[in-house]
Amino acid sequence: MIDNNFWFALGLTLFAGLSTGVGSLMALFSKEFKPRFLALSLGFSAGVMIYVSLIEIFVKSRESLTAFYGERLGHWATVASFFGGIAVIAVIDKLIPSYENPHELKSVKHGVVDGEDKKLLRMGMFSALAIAIHNFPEGLATFMAAIADPALGISIAVAIAIHNIPEGVAVSVPILFATKNRKKAFTLSFLSGLAEPVGALVGYFILRRFFNDAAMGVVFGAVAGIMVYISFDELLPTAEEYGEHHIAIGGLITGMGVMALSLLLMA
Repeated sequence: MIDNNFWFALGLTLFAGLSTGVGSLMALFSKEFKPRFLALSLGFSAGVMIYVSLIEIFVKSRESLTAFYGERLGHWATVASFFGGIAVIAVIDKLIPSYENPHELKSVKHGVVDGEDKKLLRMGMFSALAIAIHNFPEGLATFMAAIADPALGISIAVAIAIHNIPEGVAVSVPILFATKNRKKAFTLSFLSGLAEPVGALVGYFILRRFFNDAAMGVVFGAVAGIMVYISFDELLPTAEEYGEHHIAIGGLITGMGVMALSLLLMA
């Protein structure tokens, strides 16, 4: 039997994943690149993700696990789940060579890319694959949160959607320079985002039979760890690179404030 929030959660996950297409369109058709705005947006997304992970999702994980295992063991399980999520996403990140890693946007920062066409095409293709791998656990995170708490799912989906936009840039720009084909550049960027709903569906139908307080607690703990890692490893360094330090920090604090206010209003 499918949960009541299934289609809503899947829609949110699809929205978050396909925002890579928005980044692709911005890169392919914008006349002027605005690094400060991107830095502010990335900082904002990091603030939302860090705050909601540590204040909301981690707490939900602890509540579920202590209800199942008791206070002491439940707390240990929560911490283990949190760092387990960090370990999983860190291993995924480590397995992707730095040149093809979608976080490495230095070569497209000002819309100028050097090198041979074949090398650029390879970079774009590997970036699409790398982003798809990263989007898989992000899709599960968004989906599981929306299943348990639709309001929380919306917050996570918006934060992940914002951080997916520059990933669309990372895929589309090198492919465009290599092939001079806007349609191909956009299509590959768009398809890389489909890994999020795919990750959500695979995770849901595999984990569904094991759903109980313990399983939900572990998933939420891991999701919190994944989102914190993404924020510190991807969003903030990229925000610092694209804009001034205080712009990135300003976005971070603003994101935290907006997330805190939204949780207070929904309480």
